[in-house]
Amino acid sequence: MKLKKITAFAAGTVLAAGLFAGCGSGTADTAAESTSAVSSAESAAETEETEETASTGTKTLVIGDTTFNASNEEADVNPHNTYAGWACIRYGIGETLIKYSDEMEIEPWLATEWENTDENTWVITLRDGVTFSSGRAMDAEAVKECLEHLIEVHDRAASDLKIESIEADGQVLTITTSEPKPALLNYLGDPYGCIIDVEAGFDDGIVAGTGPYIAEDLLTDDHLDLVKNENYWGGEPKIDQITIKTITDGNTLANALQSGEVQAAYGMAYESYPLFENDNYQFSQIATSRCFFTKMNFDEGSVCSDPAVRKAIAMGIDKESFVDVLLEGNGFAANGVFPDGFAFGGDQVTTETYDPEAAMKVLEDAGWVDEDGDGIREKDGQKLEITWVTYPSRQELPLLAESAQATLKDIGIDVEVNSTADHNEVVKDQSKWDVYAMANVACPTGDPEYWFTVFAVTDAARNHGGYSSEKLDELEAEMSKTFDVDKRAELAIEMQQTILDDNAFIFCSFLKMSMISQSNVSNYTSHACDYYQITADLDIEL
Repeated sequence: MKLKKITAFAAGTVLAAGLFAGCGSGTADTAAESTSAVSSAESAAETEETEETASTGTKTLVIGDTTFNASNEEADVNPHNTYAGWACIRYGIGETLIKYSDEMEIEPWLATEWENTDENTWVITLRDGVTFSSGRAMDAEAVKECLEHLIEVHDRAASDLKIESIEADGQVLTITTSEPKPALLNYLGDPYGCIIDVEAGFDDGIVAGTGPYIAEDLLTDDHLDLVKNENYWGGEPKIDQITIKTITDGNTLANALQSGEVQAAYGMAYESYPLFENDNYQFSQIATSRCFFTKMNFDEGSVCSDPAVRKAIAMGIDKESFVDVLLEGNGFAANGVFPDGFAFGGDQVTTETYDPEAAMKVLEDAGWVDEDGDGIREKDGQKLEITWVTYPSRQELPLLAESAQATLKDIGIDVEVNSTADHNEVVKDQSKWDVYAMANVACPTGDPEYWFTVFAVTDAARNHGGYSSEKLDELEAEMSKTFDVDKRAELAIEMQQTILDDNAFIFCSFLKMSMISQSNVSNYTSHACDYYQITADLDIEL
């Protein structure tokens, strides 16, 4: 069995939405008035800094980002630390063996070719002439050390990759898995797969990668300073110094971009978009598989352990209104785990639709009635109250909570929202929540297996609600050994339908990813996988 080029299982037609720039001159005065003014002293300081940069010829760029923070499990840029690999790969520090096109197909990157010599053996040829920012050459021995350290310390990676042994010979890496792993290369494109020089260490969460930029200084929840890698194998980076500035508040981020404190922004609140729809700024937007979804708590102490309550919640959330009104059209309603148009997309499955009347009947039939006339149902003396946990660093999530709180009250469910940066700790205690709403790229590897192994199978690392389905586990066991692309898609559809029939998760919407920059910034580009934000081609005109 020889697979010189393995595609990402035909995931991506829906994701290849057009990028656009220079969104016209229609600024909104009302939006501008709602944004607090930036002090004249701050503006003057920024002007002085810009003039100094122009006079020295040094190119600098500051990017404001709402998501680079510990609450998103990105406390640093060490890809072997929880989800910090996302920062490592986004900010041009690390690179993986393969990368993804905007059609979510696998392309060579640090690996130039690969061969699946039998079901458990992969022979990977590495790119010549690549060095780490530490100065060490990237050869098979260095990659072996990196991957061995990864699976030693990163439980999710170890579970995904199933690596039994690795052999190194010059630029040839041979990986043997403990069982057939059809999606091994897809998983090696996950941000945790950034190839780093482990001999260089992990001081202060900083690592030595192969990318166009080198991390110099990092303070969690504050900033990351980068300098260009003068020896980058892919050509000289165009900007000398880049700072990633953590700004978790949407209005503050809008102020910063308007004042020039930052020249580019990731995670801008939709309500601020009109401020930048003019010739001074540009947008890069693409449809993604980043989904806003909820997990249900199956613990017997939660009202969501009642199938009728889960079904009513699924029927009581108005996804279309959430997208059209609160997201102002910057997304599209979800049906299943994956967007429509995938070979295993949401258009291949069925789920509950918004139907308040039917939701109320489901609750009535299950014994949940409003006996005291206060508008909230009860059963056996227990009020139908749910605690909805989410977090503010994804601007859309508090809006989803607000929408659900209103529509679920209409069917007799009282929703208490806990939007907290400490959500990762809160959900570890199942007595503290009933519904957990989060955002996640459902198909970051171009293959459907990833989502189920992370969130839904019984032993999944992020199965916080304790959902367990023997049928789902059996289907995943079959998928894990299936190489045939069409069969994998069939299994993914059946797996989605299984969790939808149980109302274990509710998939609300997919995101149109937007990044905004000043008009003098070029190649600040959104990608379907939500990686590769900073590249050697990123530039700013002085």
